[in-house]
Amino acid sequence: MKYHLWLVFALPFALAAASGQDGSKLDSGMLPPAWRASGPQCAAVPDWQAHEYNPEFYILRESGCLNYEKPFLYLIFGQDKVLLEDTGADGKTTAAFVSDLIEKWAQRRRRTSPQLVVIHSHGHGDHVAGDTELQKLPGVQFIAATPAELQKAAGITSWPEGRGQIDLGGRILDIIPIPGHHDASIAIYDRRTGNLMTGDSLYPGRLYVADFPAFAASADRLEAFVKTQPIAHVLGTHIEQMRTPYKDYPRGTKYQADEHRLELSRAHVLELADAFRSLNGQPGTVVLPEFTVMPRTQPAPVTPTPQKD
Repeated sequence: MKYHLWLVFALPFALAAASGQDGSKLDSGMLPPAWRASGPQCAAVPDWQAHEYNPEFYILRESGCLNYEKPFLYLIFGQDKVLLEDTGADGKTTAAFVSDLIEKWAQRRRRTSPQLVVIHSHGHGDHVAGDTELQKLPGVQFIAATPAELQKAAGITSWPEGRGQIDLGGRILDIIPIPGHHDASIAIYDRRTGNLMTGDSLYPGRLYVADFPAFAASADRLEAFVKTQPIAHVLGTHIEQMRTPYKDYPRGTKYQADEHRLELSRAHVLELADAFRSLNGQPGTVVLPEFTVMPRTQPAPVTPTPQKD
């Protein structure tokens, strides 16, 4: 197995703000200016990249040479538990790679490895392929990608209107149901860093809408949430967009030499909600500079007219 760990301590321009817009103190971290492209020669490309946003928050990316989806996974450490969001698209190497990262994290701190909690941004195949191997690990808490299992694990009293929490030990993660792309889609908010993980519901690329009313309502709830919380970054699970506005890579592209950055912002959450409102309750395609709202059956696209001041 080919591993690759990015430690980018010399990139101060990528440092997240130390506080939110409301003045709340956040743990800072760094994001890479670009991710290593999956090619053009796969023999020289590692199966995984692991970026240390900070010592307790890792961003993992599966190589496009394993699967063209190239999904991002998130590994978040608390005092007692470590949460892994998603298990990858290929699935054969995820468990070994994640176990190695957790073991090295524990060794640096001269402590035992924390209990692993596995959760999913949603239940599509490119995010659950490693489930079987991860479930074999000792002591793992596995949360299946269904509304019922998420409600039970996170204490969500009503789906999808309610919210839940997962306590990793001194670190609370808020679990926000946002169905529409998938019936078990969630967002995860890390109170310590202010990072909001939005799965396939918001990322630089094509946001596929399976249930239009549900997705529209979820976009409104997510908008309401970010208006009350400090947001450092909005982090999805794919990059399909090019750096050039309105341009994306075709489905199945492995090598994306000029891809968009991973992180979006609070403003993009507001833009997502506005996109659904612009459709007036009727499913349609809305093309925006950094993402596209796209139903499974595609009516003619709509490009919103910029508002003049």
